[in-house]
Amino acid sequence: MNNNYTEFMNRKNEIMKKSVGLDYDKYEQKGIGFDYELMMDDQGYDIEKIRSIQNDNMVGNTPLIELKNITRYARKYARNGKGARIFLKDEAANLSGSFKARRAALAVNQAKQLGYKGVIAATSGNYGAAVAALAAKAGLKCIIVQESFDSKNISQPEILEKARKCEAYGAEVVQLSVGPELFYTFLQLLDETGYFNASLYSPYGIKGIETLGHEIANEVMKKVGKFPEAVIITNAGGGNLTGTARGLKDAGAEDTKIIAASVNLYGLHMASDIDFNKKSFTTGHTGFGIPFATYPDRSDVPRSAARPLRYMDEYIMVNQGSVFFMTEALAQLEGMERGPAGNTSLAAAFSLAQTMDDTDIIVVQETEYTGAGKHIQPQLSFARKNGVEILFGNPLDEIPGKNIILPKDGSYLKHEEISMNDLRKSYLKRHKDTELTTEDYQFLADELRITCQEVKDLL
Repeated sequence: MNNNYTEFMNRKNEIMKKSVGLDYDKYEQKGIGFDYELMMDDQGYDIEKIRSIQNDNMVGNTPLIELKNITRYARKYARNGKGARIFLKDEAANLSGSFKARRAALAVNQAKQLGYKGVIAATSGNYGAAVAALAAKAGLKCIIVQESFDSKNISQPEILEKARKCEAYGAEVVQLSVGPELFYTFLQLLDETGYFNASLYSPYGIKGIETLGHEIANEVMKKVGKFPEAVIITNAGGGNLTGTARGLKDAGAEDTKIIAASVNLYGLHMASDIDFNKKSFTTGHTGFGIPFATYPDRSDVPRSAARPLRYMDEYIMVNQGSVFFMTEALAQLEGMERGPAGNTSLAAAFSLAQTMDDTDIIVVQETEYTGAGKHIQPQLSFARKNGVEILFGNPLDEIPGKNIILPKDGSYLKHEEISMNDLRKSYLKRHKDTELTTEDYQFLADELRITCQEVKDLL
């Protein structure tokens, strides 16, 4: 087999199709579009079947907890009549410790059904641990490929923590330095092993999260007699938001506002060796959230099933210091020590709740486990070692890569909005010189949740 880089990369679609057991050509349309709903519905997984698979694997049915103390704390800074009740879905209760187990349960089940001997996932995050745990339970081999180090061989504590977790479940962890070799090595391993690509972006990876949306809708309705006014979702690759939103809509929560939240890491390039260890969050930040929202098919499958702009009502940012602050607040006010991913949404919810009526319900849709590498102290110590200054003050003055500003108190914790139309324009840039058909305009309208005329206006 010729491993020349260019020739090998030219085979990527062939390798991808073989490794995921799915013929994406079936869903392609003339022009720029594809049949998204057909691709999602064609895999034979309805909500009851997904629930059954997850229940058999100790996944799902996680507690929904009202954060009464944090709600009281938010109301301290809100006007009279404001301060929505904050609920939290404790996904750390899943096998492997995060909502990613919902995705992995379906992907590993599909691999087993199709007769693959092992699974591979490219991730430096919780998904690796989830795939490793579910593969162990299914008796399949597992390889996790991680982007772990800068050129000085220095790795972030959170990434090392996740590697340890994957290895604890028996997975082989392949660790690489930041750069393009991640995708190349991932392709090579798929080609060499013939293992299943347990991609975050396949229909299986997204449909597995639909149960989370269903549970939120049904449990909030049971507790308070209505669907939540808003569900806030930490956004990186977009699959978490897409799957949760689809589940909410399917359960009848059509009017629930879907809000994405990311950590503001503007100015730090995700593929930069210099910037790699200047950030204190490995996921859930703008460096993934915005590029994957505006160009979802940059993923490791020909067509990503994660299409966040199809479902997103708002996109907001919080700062690194605010997330650390809320991580501590959750532990000290509610007795729950959890990792940073879900606390990104919690920080956003704390600020957002103050703008909502006190009869409204806002749900933070996930938590994650914490451990030695995810904890606040190693993260801040690592930041200091990399020349990042730790301050108290107004987190909106934070400059990613230069400093982390912890709020002086809760009144300083504020979110910032990202313009939805700016995101849509960024999505449309690659089509601005394309001669588009009526069908193309309809595809873009579906992708961006606007009318065909609005697509034309933005172009």
